[in-house]
Amino acid sequence: MADGLTYRLLAILFPIFGIVAAGYFYARHHKPEMAVANRLNMDVFVPALVFAAMAGKSFDLVAFAPLALGGFLVLAACGLLAWPLARLFGAQPKTLVPPMMFNNSGNIGLPLAVLAWGEEALAAAVILFMVENTLHFSFGARLLDPKTRLLTLWRIPVVFAAIAGLTVAILHIPVWQPLILAIKMLGDIAVPLLLFSLGVRMTDVSFSEWKLATGSAILRPLAGMLIAAGVIQLLGLQGREAAMLFVFGALPPAVLNFLFAERYQQEPQRVASIVLIGNLGALIFLPLALALVL
Repeated sequence: MADGLTYRLLAILFPIFGIVAAGYFYARHHKPEMAVANRLNMDVFVPALVFAAMAGKSFDLVAFAPLALGGFLVLAACGLLAWPLARLFGAQPKTLVPPMMFNNSGNIGLPLAVLAWGEEALAAAVILFMVENTLHFSFGARLLDPKTRLLTLWRIPVVFAAIAGLTVAILHIPVWQPLILAIKMLGDIAVPLLLFSLGVRMTDVSFSEWKLATGSAILRPLAGMLIAAGVIQLLGLQGREAAMLFVFGALPPAVLNFLFAERYQQEPQRVASIVLIGNLGALIFLPLALALVL
């Protein structure tokens, strides 16, 4: 039984960390410039993935409402927990709260869901990804820059793709199947490129802030799993959705946290250490989370 579980965990996690490792070792030798690829991914490939996941099948928004609320509560609780932790570590809240709150539901969350629960889990994973992403581009951006305008949120390609996909699915708008297939093919590029890009970013890992980074890398997934377990009980989630929310709580910080910190000059090197060491910590905490729910 234990051997079977170990093999299943390895089968789920190896493709994810294998592609991350490929990006890391390639970057060690060739130092690729990923700015254009990352921009294409966020502007084209990830929106295509989101649209295809939602528009390509009958989508019951009401059925996913408890999961969406659960994702929101997990993120909000982790964010609230980060404020006193920032004081404990002697860090600015604007530096620690975002990586403690906003997790890697894209780079790791999407492929992890598909590998663990199959293609039928992609829609639920996209819902969690959209909750995290929308919060990040709204509250996260507003936290770092109070002048951020929330009324323009719909212009973000990923958010627009989600709105469009939901509209098509809910209203049963017919879409030419070859067009859906073309969009899905574009979306298939997103996940491997996200993982490869994460590996490239790993070459910049800094241990200069190892105390803060290591502390958050341990506390974030442990707190996330405990909070998720409480939210699951509160909302009465069961089966695959309960398992997905529990693993969602264990996900490491989103790489986007570093990009935001760099954009708004909020101690970017410190945030980079938190994000990258947190993602290395996922090698320990994701197998633990999966072992508890599979």
